[in-house]
Amino acid sequence: MALPPRVSDLAPFDLLLTVARAGSLGRAAAAHGISQPAASTRIRQLEAQLGLTLIERSPRGSTLTPAGALVTNWAQSAVDAAAALDAGVTALRREHESRLRIVASMTVAEYLLPGWLTALRALDPGAAVALSAVNSADVAEAVLTGAAEVGFVEGPGRPGGLRAARVGRDELTVVVAPTHPWARRRRGIDAAELAATPLVAREAGSGTRRVLEQALARAGLKPVEPTAELSSTTAIKSAVAAGAGPAVLSSLAVAAELASGTLRAVPVLGLDLHRDLRAVWRAGRPLTGPARDLVGIASR
Repeated sequence: MALPPRVSDLAPFDLLLTVARAGSLGRAAAAHGISQPAASTRIRQLEAQLGLTLIERSPRGSTLTPAGALVTNWAQSAVDAAAALDAGVTALRREHESRLRIVASMTVAEYLLPGWLTALRALDPGAAVALSAVNSADVAEAVLTGAAEVGFVEGPGRPGGLRAARVGRDELTVVVAPTHPWARRRRGIDAAELAATPLVAREAGSGTRRVLEQALARAGLKPVEPTAELSSTTAIKSAVAAGAGPAVLSSLAVAAELASGTLRAVPVLGLDLHRDLRAVWRAGRPLTGPARDLVGIASR
């Protein structure tokens, strides 16, 4: 999907956010390293592009119009998302120059780490981070072998030789295409029906898959073999939406699709699909510096 042309460039919106915080175009211009006339021109161009008056200018400073206040509120999440994207990409590019090597399961890497890395950059602008995204089983191996200083997992259990700290809680969600028969089940399904249904699933070793298997095992059930095994959450969501079958994915991963209606959530009766998200590091090697800061940010 192509970006809407009116919002394809976030730089003017970022400038508008600074005007809102600083209360004047001059101070906002200084914060962005440009002249006041240049800042004024950019805001006027943004107003023309949107067809809205965003700022009221006076000798005492600049204040947002009601429309400007709404636009800044909406723009904040987009600018924050861009900063998180940049932090994540930067971490992926720094494999050979980093001081902190981290490894994370796919769910954590996709949906949580970019925000944590943005917060780490604000706390310690000099922190260089290298990120690798693998499944939960490989996270533990990377930390144990010293390939990474700290890891983030969503799978159950903890291998020997690692220390762990809980940094969050997640819930797995059964999702189907809107045309799937389960989408019309008002009361959902039971655990036995879920176990007996071939799913579109992550590969063996995935934390998501292990959590589901253990939850079913506690109910005395064993899942049948998947109808397909895919290593990408995005690929699984696309397959489910196309009618390949149900899947069990993190609630973080399917929030947008559930909101848009491209996927439907199916309640499962009598099955606890909650899981803890944890940071792990080698026992006997206390976290220091950026690693300690990152785990602290994740824990908050």
